[in-house]
Amino acid sequence: MNGMKKVEVNDLRDFIVEVFEKMGCTLEDSLQAADILVRAELRGIGSHGAMRLVEYVNLWKNKRVNVNPDITIVNETLGTALIDGGKGFGLIVAPKAMRLAIDKAMNVGTGWVSVRNSYHFGIAGYFAMMALDHDMIGIAMTNANPLVAPTFSKEPLLGTNPIAVAVPAGVEPPYVADFATAPIARGKLDQKFAAGLQAPEGLLQNEKGEAVTDSDILSKGGAIKTLGGDIEHGGHKGYCMTSIVDILSAVLPGANFGPLVVPTLGYLAGEKAGEDRGIGHFFGAIRIDAFQTAEEFKDYMDLWIRTFRGATPVEGQSAVLIPGDIERVSEAEKIKYGIDLPEKVAGGLLQISERLNISGKFLK
Repeated sequence: MNGMKKVEVNDLRDFIVEVFEKMGCTLEDSLQAADILVRAELRGIGSHGAMRLVEYVNLWKNKRVNVNPDITIVNETLGTALIDGGKGFGLIVAPKAMRLAIDKAMNVGTGWVSVRNSYHFGIAGYFAMMALDHDMIGIAMTNANPLVAPTFSKEPLLGTNPIAVAVPAGVEPPYVADFATAPIARGKLDQKFAAGLQAPEGLLQNEKGEAVTDSDILSKGGAIKTLGGDIEHGGHKGYCMTSIVDILSAVLPGANFGPLVVPTLGYLAGEKAGEDRGIGHFFGAIRIDAFQTAEEFKDYMDLWIRTFRGATPVEGQSAVLIPGDIERVSEAEKIKYGIDLPEKVAGGLLQISERLNISGKFLK
């Protein structure tokens, strides 16, 4: 198994900022992109953190992405908007879209913004949590590279399509659910393969639809199963969840959906739906005081959280967790002690440093 390289949070953040600046992004956009990727690392979601830099640099090298996109509002009402991301990095496009959803919610109670012509945006939870400081519930989702086989399909036609929902509380920490609607994220498979590990049983299938545990099966024409796997275990419900995200994130704004997504991964062939309209995102912000006072809601949300925390855990577990607990603890620890990067990820960043003539001493 590969070892780990401990890095300081600020060293990694500064490095990522410099990478995006070298690609031609503004300082403001570079800082924003770095904040999202570092937040992923801090929250223990390394599959959407620094390891994605290689993918982003390849997009830039292959002229697939616009580092200074013309982000435009295509259609708009008081509570909704459709944004064209201008082929920009999702790390740059998505924060602007979520801020617009929050602004609309400020004015009319709720705000809903869909995005097309964008790329991978990091962790969905980052954008959902943007609403918390405004006493709002935040929602974020996105479609992605086609890697998931619908129920009964041999072919991967859907992305891992994450959903995040952030809900403010009073005394208690906020509720933050941030999860792929597939049983495993592609980045986590990449991490397992890099570490020489097999995937757990029941998550993957080969090109014939047969169950496998090969963590590199996606590069061999295989697919991730839907959440739940087969019908008997609710796999059709996982298919429903993943397809709902695809429809709201891609069909609604007019982005490339499902198998029509033009892949950002070299081992996927993909098809084009006339043109590359990127992937899509969907954001929502709900103002709590459009329903009841924020104080009343947050007090009641505290009771909800305490009720579930008070549940008796099964044998072998110390407590029943609330969504967001693990990530919150991880964030506090890594801010204090630093971030552990797998050696393969650190090596990939070193290669980027050499390609872009950036100092990578902290990675050695």
